[in-house]
Amino acid sequence: MSNVTPLKWVNGQLLILDQRLLPGKVKWITARNVEKVAVAIEELAVRGAPAIGIAAGYGVAIAAGAKRSSHDSVRAAIERLRITRPTGFNLFWALKRMGDCLDGSSKFSATRLVKEAKAIHKEDADACLQMGKFGAELIADGESVLTYCNTGALATGGIGTALGVIRTGYKAKKVRGVYACETRPVGQGARLTVWECVQEKIPVTLICDNMVAALMSARKVQRVFVGADRITRNGDTSNKIGTCGVAMLAHQFGIPFHVVAPSSTFDPQLASGAEIKIEERAANEILRATAGLEKLAGVKVWNPAFDVTPAKYITSIITERGVHRPPYGFAK
Repeated sequence: MSNVTPLKWVNGQLLILDQRLLPGKVKWITARNVEKVAVAIEELAVRGAPAIGIAAGYGVAIAAGAKRSSHDSVRAAIERLRITRPTGFNLFWALKRMGDCLDGSSKFSATRLVKEAKAIHKEDADACLQMGKFGAELIADGESVLTYCNTGALATGGIGTALGVIRTGYKAKKVRGVYACETRPVGQGARLTVWECVQEKIPVTLICDNMVAALMSARKVQRVFVGADRITRNGDTSNKIGTCGVAMLAHQFGIPFHVVAPSSTFDPQLASGAEIKIEERAANEILRATAGLEKLAGVKVWNPAFDVTPAKYITSIITERGVHRPPYGFAK
C-alpha cells in the first residue's frame, strides 16, 4: 500500500489532506458537514476523479449522521455535492450509489450510508491494486515512463491509477524512472506527483509541459501512462488539460499511450467525447501563475480544466477488470 492518503474517516468526520498546500505544507481539513466537503472539492483541496467520488460518498454519510437528519436532508446533501465539479464521472457514480442506498430501504439508516461510503473507498483501493498489476505487465524491463497531472494515492483511495501502475512497475524493477509534467496552471504534476514519487522513493524527473516533444524526440521515454476523469462508450477520454497534446505527440513518435482508470470512470450514457461537459475554472488560476499578471487590466483568460483525447490515440485502457484495446466499444 501507499504511505500517502488524501482522505481519512474518523469518528464520523472526514479528514481531508489539503492538496493546495503541498508539497510545502501538510495540513488536514476536518469536515463535519457536507458544505465543508463540497467546498473542498470545488477549491481543489481534494482532487482526482476517484478521490472526489470517495469524498462525496463520505459527505453524504456526514449528512446522514447529522442531528435531525432525514431522507430529505440527505437528498439535499447529494444535490449540493452534485454541482461541485461537472467533468469527472466518479463523482456522479458515487452519488448515485449513495442515493440508491438511501432510497433502497423504507427505513432511514445513517449506519447503512456510512457503510456504503466505506465500501466505495475500499473498492477503489482494491481496484488500484488490480490496475497496477495489469498495467505493470505491459512494461518492458528498464523502461522510463512519462505521466501527466497527478494520478497517485492523492487522487484515489489506494496506490493510484496511472501512478499506481508506475509504482507497481518500479517495485517489480521494470520501471527505471518516471518523467512528470508540471501540469499547468495549477501544477498537479510538479507539486503532487513529484512529492508522491519522493515519498515512495521512485526516481522522478520534472519537466515543463512544453518539453514533451523534445523528451520524446530524444527517446528518453518508452511509454506514457495517464489517468482519466470520464471515458465514453467509444473510448474517448477526458483528462487534465494538456493530456490530448501528450497523446498526439506519443502517436507521432510511436510511443504507447495508456489510460488507467477504474470502471467507476466509465460513463455509458455518452457515445463520444463530444458529449463531455468540460469544466472551465476561474481566470486567477492562470493569472496568479505569473507574478504581476493579475495587475494588468483587460487581460482575457480561457481556462478549461480538461480536454478530450480521441480513442484513436489511446493504445490501451487499463481497468481493474483488465486491459482493453481498440477498437473500443464499451456497453451502454
